[in-house]
Amino acid sequence: MDRDAYNYGGTLLFAAFAIIGVALAFEHVGGYAPCPLCLVQRYAYYATLPLAFLALVLVSAQNAKPAALIFLFLSLAFLANSGLGFYQSGAEWGWWPGPQSCAAGQAMSGTADSMLADLAGTTIVRCDEAAWRDPVLGLSFAGWNVVASFALFVVGLKAAFAAADRN
Repeated sequence: MDRDAYNYGGTLLFAAFAIIGVALAFEHVGGYAPCPLCLVQRYAYYATLPLAFLALVLVSAQNAKPAALIFLFLSLAFLANSGLGFYQSGAEWGWWPGPQSCAAGQAMSGTADSMLADLAGTTIVRCDEAAWRDPVLGLSFAGWNVVASFALFVVGLKAAFAAADRN
């Protein structure tokens, strides 16, 4: 078994698990509702949990080439995720407009009374307004996702190259 590939892959798996756990804790314990773009940024973390585990099993089974491809895929997913977080962070800072889908409410139909009732029960979470900012660095959840996703991109690449060197 290749120790470096296994260690980097394990770090990728553990870090993704910890980060998505923190995000879910902020949502369910802290009461911070995610915007639609925030939910999309979680996909890379959700995909990493089973795929990184599978890649670790492949590394352990001395089948490093498929593991290297999985790690490469995950690293590219985190690079894209970092770009998505950067896009949202820029919208939060007012550098460019955010997506229209994050500012719009749900489509309503029916009578005026039913539309008012629907509107009263609808909470719009905007993608271009930070729900929270780090008091020290001023980074929002999206800003921290840029940092975390880019770090996981690097770790995933290290795991992929370590596994590929094994072949």
